Amino acid sequence: MIIKPVIKNNICIRVHPLGCKENVKRQIEYVESQESFKGPKNVLIIGGSSGYGLASRISLGFGCKSNTINVSFEVEPKKNKTGTAGWWNNVYFQHYAKKAGLKYKDFVGDAFSLEMKDQVMTYIKKEYGKIDLLIYSLASNRRTDPYTGETYISTLKSINKEVKGYTIDINNELLKEEKMEAATPEEIQNTIKVMGGEDWKIWIDMLDEADLLNEGFKTVAYTYLGSPATYEIYHHGTIGMAKNHLDETAAVMNPILKKKYNGEALISASKAIVTKASVYIPIFPVYGAILYKLMKEAGTHEGEIEQKYRLFKDMIYGEQPIIDEVNRLRPDNLEQDEQLQEKVKEILANINNENLHELSDIKGFISDFMKINGFDFENVDYNEDVDMDALSEIELI
Repeated sequence: MIIKPVIKNNICIRVHPLGCKENVKRQIEYVESQESFKGPKNVLIIGGSSGYGLASRISLGFGCKSNTINVSFEVEPKKNKTGTAGWWNNVYFQHYAKKAGLKYKDFVGDAFSLEMKDQVMTYIKKEYGKIDLLIYSLASNRRTDPYTGETYISTLKSINKEVKGYTIDINNELLKEEKMEAATPEEIQNTIKVMGGEDWKIWIDMLDEADLLNEGFKTVAYTYLGSPATYEIYHHGTIGMAKNHLDETAAVMNPILKKKYNGEALISASKAIVTKASVYIPIFPVYGAILYKLMKEAGTHEGEIEQKYRLFKDMIYGEQPIIDEVNRLRPDNLEQDEQLQEKVKEILANINNENLHELSDIKGFISDFMKINGFDFENVDYNEDVDMDALSEIELI
């Protein structure tokens, strides 16, 4: 089939396998062009198939030869459906990891379930004995509590008041006005249940109880803080409340891991980039497109691979950590520059459809959105007839 992008409500419902291959390949090439570093031997990544999770897997696998285990929920390709980008990212990570002689494993399914946790722990015990690092990079809109069976659905809403602003219509490269409704107390709690630290702690507790954590074990969960320009929609919204719970969870786990393993539980604040989740957040894409322009002009822009390579090489396994007053790692430090944020705030207040292309890097922002779905790579022939059956024969172990 000839695969063209189809975008509905800022969600790309098709992906291109060969573009996903190119995306994985370019990230690997970046890491291989940098210095190798000493890091963890055995790594478990919850949500390692795309975005910051995939970049973490590539940084560690190709930067310090880590053995990596990924758990992600994917849809495989069937008939005229192309599956998820994460499916193909897993396939092609394996392709390049095998060529490089790296050890890897992918589990496709519900990371929230006890069944999946049991499968992963059985594998760790058999293949590695213990792990040195767990990365929690899961993005999901629903979670079933494995102990009660109750399913919770997260919401992208503000708190206390309705918020209005522009977002980007990706199909038409235009701004469109959007409002974010105020969440109910139940919606706030449901979002915390899905996106907070509860599942992260269950993973750590179960691995600890099974004696699968090595001396010096570390775990890191990813958060996003943003700037005051986005606080109403994010940091002070329902997602922000869930991320606060991540902070609280790290504070609970950290002394326990330190005492038992001389280990630590870390929170790392990531920079704003285009991900499957971020582009769907109301109002956020406009901020991102403005930020892209200003940071590219300043020479400080980073994509996911540059940032995660820097996080692991310099901060978590290096001697150059950037830490804030509540002990979070801050590789988002370049985004948080005060002068930069003043410029962003000024542009946000004045942007409209007439000056959109002048004041923001909307084309670069949309191009990154296309690339995470396998499109917009100049060296991929998108008029080529893709043999999905042949590609699907690649074994996903």
